[in-house]
Amino acid sequence: MTADLFEFSLVKKRFAVIGNPVAHSKSPEIHQIFAQQCNIVLDYQAIHVDHGGFAQALRNLQARGFAGINITVPYKQNAAEQVDSISKRARVANAVNTIKFEDDGSMYGDNTDGEGLLRDLEKNLCQSICDSKILVVGAGGAARGILEPILAAKPEMVAITNRTAKRGISISNEFLQYGPVSWQSFDQVSELSFDIVVNATSASLTGDIPNLPNQIFAPGSLAYDMGYGEQSTPFIIWAKKQGAARTANGLGMLVEQAASSFKLWHQVEPDTGAALLAICPNRMQS
Repeated sequence: MTADLFEFSLVKKRFAVIGNPVAHSKSPEIHQIFAQQCNIVLDYQAIHVDHGGFAQALRNLQARGFAGINITVPYKQNAAEQVDSISKRARVANAVNTIKFEDDGSMYGDNTDGEGLLRDLEKNLCQSICDSKILVVGAGGAARGILEPILAAKPEMVAITNRTAKRGISISNEFLQYGPVSWQSFDQVSELSFDIVVNATSASLTGDIPNLPNQIFAPGSLAYDMGYGEQSTPFIIWAKKQGAARTANGLGMLVEQAASSFKLWHQVEPDTGAALLAICPNRMQS
């Protein structure tokens, strides 16, 4: 390798995850693990963005020479409004969690959440989605990103429940073209049982529990919290008490969706198993 090429290879590309809150994010750690695997030099930060400042924050980061951005709550739908071009899956979700700043100054948006969740469920947790009864709690950007991929895996049914009927009905009607999905009130949910219950709300970030009825877990069921923390989330603790056979936090999904973002930015696929083991060695027993 010539000196010029060696010097070029050590130029740090800059990336970040932006959200509110975001200090808890393990994305910087995950992307550094991926970078070490692939002999890539990068700088990856977690950046808090105040409410109302998302669009300006994007422009500022692009002007500062950042190469790509991940977006977390509550800005995924805002991101879909800001990009110049968008992937099919992000367009379907109307939510973006990954942005690539192109050389021509444009922004390309993608959504890797659904792919990340499916990989975690099927590969890491060996949880079948086909013919399963699934409950998705929440109707925001996080839920939007996972619905079409889940429905493509051919579950028996997907129920959406949330606090606001109008929003829940709207999202279920929007995604009905992709498979058997419907909105269910909390009272209706109490009469059903589910093989997989996915918490797609941000309640775990504030230490809260979604207002779910008891006894909704079928035998052998999995309770999955898209959130995560150093300890078990309130949703996971509640689900264990209510009879969920297995529980998992969202770290596996975080690693898997991060790998898709990493591949978009660097054109190389990292080892997700090694990264998950590094950041959460006891996750499968949580």
